[in-house]
Amino acid sequence: MIAVAVVFLLLLHSADCQAEVYACRDSNGSVYFTNIIPEEGCNPFYQEVKSKKRNQKKSYDTVVYDDDIWATGVRYNVDPYLIKAVIRTESAFNHRAVSKKGAQGLMQLMPETARQLGVPDPFNPRQNIDGGTRYLKQLLDTFHGDLRLSIAAYNAGPGAVKRAGGIPKFPETINYVSRVMKHYKGYKTRGKG
Repeated sequence: MIAVAVVFLLLLHSADCQAEVYACRDSNGSVYFTNIIPEEGCNPFYQEVKSKKRNQKKSYDTVVYDDDIWATGVRYNVDPYLIKAVIRTESAFNHRAVSKKGAQGLMQLMPETARQLGVPDPFNPRQNIDGGTRYLKQLLDTFHGDLRLSIAAYNAGPGAVKRAGGIPKFPETINYVSRVMKHYKGYKTRGKG
């Protein structure tokens, strides 16, 4: 037990440089800790959410998911730059993000939405990108390709957009649409990065 505590303290001490620490259980039932993203069977034990600069959110790698984003965009005929802009706005590329309302993963799927989309593990980046992109495609189809209305519906729900006859006058949604469009235009201008 003391050895486990020492290892954990060492990992916490180095957490300024690491994004997450995972607690895993091996086939013998022993618990071990790692800072390497595991395939499965581990849970986040500690997550660094602030950088060394006070009150600044941790920055996650923005290109690590590009292959999945591009493949999924092609599969569902959704612009990969739009998918990437939604991910950046929703989770800042943190695949373990959970909102105050309970939305999960890269594209911040609500548990019920994830179930409806057949996403068994919303924290699995590939599953989350697939489900979130399918949902985004449904919204694009519902709103006849109108990006702003589809993005607003991704945030506020399609019912709210239909009732408002446009982007709802919710400050959060207005800000959300603006941020996604800003990131989208930036990605389109700069290219894949």
